[in-house]
Amino acid sequence: MILLAGTQKGLFRLQTDASRDAWVLEGPLIAGYEILHAWLDPRTPGVGYAAASHTIWGAHLYRTSDYGRSWQPLTATPQHAGSRAAESLQAIWYLAPGLREEPATLFAGIDPAGVFRSDDAGDSWQPLSGLNEHPGRDTWEPARGGFSAHSIYQTAQQPERLYAAISAGGAYRSDDAGANWRPINRGVRAEHLPERTPESGHNIHRLVVHPANPDRLYRQCYNGVYRSDDGGDHWTEISAGLPSDFGYAIASPEREPDTAYVVPIDSNHLRTTPDGRFRVYRTRDAGGSWQALTDGLPQEHAYVTVLREAMTVDRAPTPGVYVGTSSGHLFASRDGGDHWHCIAAFLPRILSLSVSHD
Repeated sequence: MILLAGTQKGLFRLQTDASRDAWVLEGPLIAGYEILHAWLDPRTPGVGYAAASHTIWGAHLYRTSDYGRSWQPLTATPQHAGSRAAESLQAIWYLAPGLREEPATLFAGIDPAGVFRSDDAGDSWQPLSGLNEHPGRDTWEPARGGFSAHSIYQTAQQPERLYAAISAGGAYRSDDAGANWRPINRGVRAEHLPERTPESGHNIHRLVVHPANPDRLYRQCYNGVYRSDDGGDHWTEISAGLPSDFGYAIASPEREPDTAYVVPIDSNHLRTTPDGRFRVYRTRDAGGSWQALTDGLPQEHAYVTVLREAMTVDRAPTPGVYVGTSSGHLFASRDGGDHWHCIAAFLPRILSLSVSHD
């Protein structure tokens, strides 16, 4: 099992055996770059992709062919052109694989908000103009964390269906392979906007489409945690029982669509764990109730944040859960969150995590 941790100063690679007990740490790789997203491709053994950003050298894509031990930069980057060419690429926030039978297909979400597709493993990119030029785009606005597209999914069960989320824009769905998109935010609060439940303009932090059921969605927003059972047509708020309705990360194991994990964050200007207690919350009834998971996590003076991509779940029968903090500490649980231990400490600020099975 291989865990990739993207940080503010490079990528770190951790490897373990089936026991998930002892981890070997390597890095930093792609040193000096912020690694906003990185993963190994489940369709092609050894291959993986990373989205990197540098304050001077800008945004770049990297590819590996040896399970993340070495990385090579790609020449092309997804960026707006034509009438929007003046909107310079600020960052590549998210990368997603296409269908298993199309191993060269990738999707990318960028800042300024846009979604792009590559059919040649990242060597060239084409815009999904139906979303990038959406008529409701005038309701989108930059948020504190950037103006990005993220949380992109193409579902195996319904290949024509795509999902994407826009920071300060909301969640969107396409049912025709990306030609046309519609907002899917009905019933979601937007306390920062004049209209309480608008069609678009929502500050969505993370969208999860469950791999076993593409109609089961979870989302963590600026205002609340939500679940959908119909592909985003309707949403039910499931924030009750959490110490805060604000947060960034949410994850769900592939064998357990009713299980989800969140890390609530104090939504005032401090933006850290409530009461200085680092708690991961788990639901096993699709948000009907929540349990605080604390065994092995610091419960006093732990003023940290867990960002959008800094939590992930593996595919083991008893799922392992991995959480990275703004303090550079990486915690792992081998038993679905019941017990935790720190597998790496004092790394740079952790921005993203992904886990893969070799």
